[in-house]
Amino acid sequence: QGFDESDVDTIGYLNLRYLGTDTAIMTSVDEHNASHRGSNDDNADFESVFVDNYRREFGFTLDRPILVDDIRVRGIGRTAHSKRMSDEQAQLRKRMLELDADNPKAGREPKPESTCACYFDDRMYDDTSVMQLSSLQGGDRIVGPALLLNNTSTIVVEPGSVAKITADGDVRIFLGVEAGLHDDGDDGDNGEGDNKKPSVSEAIARVKMEPIQLSIFSHRFMSVAEQMGRTLQRTSISTNIKERLDFSCALFGPDGGLVANAPHLPVHLGAMQEAVKFQIKHLGDAWHRGDVIVSNHPCAGGSHLPDITVITPVFDDDYEGGKSPVFFVASRGHHSDIGGISPGSMPPFSKYLYQEGAAIMSFKLVENGKFNEQGITELLMAPGKLKLKPTEPKCSGTRGLSDNLSDLKAQVAANNRGILLVGELIQQYSLPVVIAYMYFIQSNAESAVRAMLQDLARRHNSTKLTAVECMDDGTPIKLTVTIDESDGSAHFDFAGTGPQVFGNWNAPPSVTYAAIIYSLRCLVQQEIPLNQGCLNPIRIDIPKGCLLNPSEDAGVVGGNVETSQRVTDVVLKAFGACAASQGTMNNLTFGDDSFGYYETICGGAGAGPTWHGQSGVHTHMTNTRITDPEILERRYPVLLRQFGLRPNSGGDGKFRGGDGVVREIEFLRPLHVGILSERRSFAPFGLCGGGSARRGLNVIVTADGDRVINLGAKNSYDAAAGDRIRVCTPGGGGYGCGDGASAEDEEEEEEDVVVSKPTFHAGGSVARFKQLQESA
Repeated sequence: QGFDESDVDTIGYLNLRYLGTDTAIMTSVDEHNASHRGSNDDNADFESVFVDNYRREFGFTLDRPILVDDIRVRGIGRTAHSKRMSDEQAQLRKRMLELDADNPKAGREPKPESTCACYFDDRMYDDTSVMQLSSLQGGDRIVGPALLLNNTSTIVVEPGSVAKITADGDVRIFLGVEAGLHDDGDDGDNGEGDNKKPSVSEAIARVKMEPIQLSIFSHRFMSVAEQMGRTLQRTSISTNIKERLDFSCALFGPDGGLVANAPHLPVHLGAMQEAVKFQIKHLGDAWHRGDVIVSNHPCAGGSHLPDITVITPVFDDDYEGGKSPVFFVASRGHHSDIGGISPGSMPPFSKYLYQEGAAIMSFKLVENGKFNEQGITELLMAPGKLKLKPTEPKCSGTRGLSDNLSDLKAQVAANNRGILLVGELIQQYSLPVVIAYMYFIQSNAESAVRAMLQDLARRHNSTKLTAVECMDDGTPIKLTVTIDESDGSAHFDFAGTGPQVFGNWNAPPSVTYAAIIYSLRCLVQQEIPLNQGCLNPIRIDIPKGCLLNPSEDAGVVGGNVETSQRVTDVVLKAFGACAASQGTMNNLTFGDDSFGYYETICGGAGAGPTWHGQSGVHTHMTNTRITDPEILERRYPVLLRQFGLRPNSGGDGKFRGGDGVVREIEFLRPLHVGILSERRSFAPFGLCGGGSARRGLNVIVTADGDRVINLGAKNSYDAAAGDRIRVCTPGGGGYGCGDGASAEDEEEEEEDVVVSKPTFHAGGSVARFKQLQESA
């Protein structure tokens, strides 16, 4: 309103999405053509613009019809001033195109208003230019060193860098090699009359490590993984990933070594680099732009089958001619169901890998930018087509295919976001600088671990540390750590660990590596990102055929979630770092042929030399949330009857262990229920005189309330409508001598199994009014 028709610009939008998907993209041909005016792509249609936007956002396209969800029109009124400014802006953009805005050697060089002396890298520059930012125009080129002053800020252009003023008045700075300048004053002449650009390896060797830059790059690399995680959470569908945050994202070097990660799940992050390294070795030179690899097999660096890893290579034309990846980005997410013998794909009684769901060694999920939906669907449904003996339990394909496909697309989108961010980092700092600081960060982590091991050897007055802990079935996990005090290296030897079990709590070696790298990072008393450098000083020996290095067909679904916690307990116990935490993830699943639900339940954290253990938290190898009660009850046929702390379940001591929790869920229709847990036989230990924590307990309470059935640590149950499962999780061990006995010595087990029948308690204003009337 208030504008003449000639002063109103309209822009049309179509909200478009692929058939069968939930993500729509607002698409405008007008905006696209305006931003590409003068190029070969200034006359596009809605379909081509949508496909381009979808590929940029998610990293792939689909061979599906495109649907229009809605149509929108935006009207923009222009005043006389805005019209004049718009015309001037158009002229300036045209001038910028003529001056080549992306060329740091092109553009007008304005005269400085003054000069001053400034120090850069212990060297003084007497002729540092000083300019007012408001006096500069689009296309201006300022060669460093220079100071660009504004009313509220100062922009520093370092020696060897070039600042360009864009058409919008922004300042773009070209750094180092990207600026095309040489500090030594020559023009790059190699003595033979030609300007030979140094190779990437030569340029990397010239980069010097600076402590401030090291901190900046540590956070920038970590930021890449964090933003990947936010993209994954935003675009995913399943409760597991969107609500429980059961996923991890990370950045890896060209050799597959972990560079940086976001603070996601330690059991994922330490094991993912083994998955990336396997694919590098497995595929060799068969990596191409637009390819995305998916894998979950334990022999391919996987942890357990529900954790599906999506790996995408990052290419740069300056790195080996663009033929080999310079980085890898990867995301690992726990899918709520991938088939197998029970809903949720976390069967308590699986004995073989095939019973736990779809196993994928290596598959190109995206090839040449096309998402292979048919191929991945066949793999996810394959367990239901296995020819089994009549005596073997029946296997099913995935019970949630649509969620699987949606979450895999979300993982690809997260990786694509990582590729864009890495590209921006390279554009800002140059490829040699980014690669150099990748190695600097790993080297810094290695030095920190070596120094920590040397200090521990001196404080313990010993170079040999040992510890042993048992699983609930009595299988021992034994560790001997031998430290070489001269160079800070260490040998982790698991000789004496029990043999592979005829069950599913075997753990592939990648899980043990994850537990070790996590524990080492916890022991280092300085801020370093979790990366490959932490493992460089470590040699690990795991006997073949033992619990931590089982055969290829062994069941492993419980090893990732339960055995990983015990390995962590053993490592921290050997170093005398802290008492045991709850030592389990308390994996609860329920469902039927139409769906599968999975969650892990928190417990108590172990106390340490200067701290009390936290109560009701996820500990060590897991870092997920629990599903919100509102979402749990809205999406699934259950009621959450109780969820609270389990009093006095933590171990006593000078510093008390954290308390576990009680979680009780009622089923509203017949469902198959499974529990996979530990620390139901052996209590979490205390340290240095601290008391042990209380063990966990899993019971079924029948609908009539007359029977309470102990499920043990690992079991399944066909629940009727009205039945309830009550999970009481372990506490954490205490640290140091205290006044009382250990929680395990207290006779409180009966409190955990005394469960009253569900009763309705009247409340609210009407009930209060009735109470007052009756008492009058």
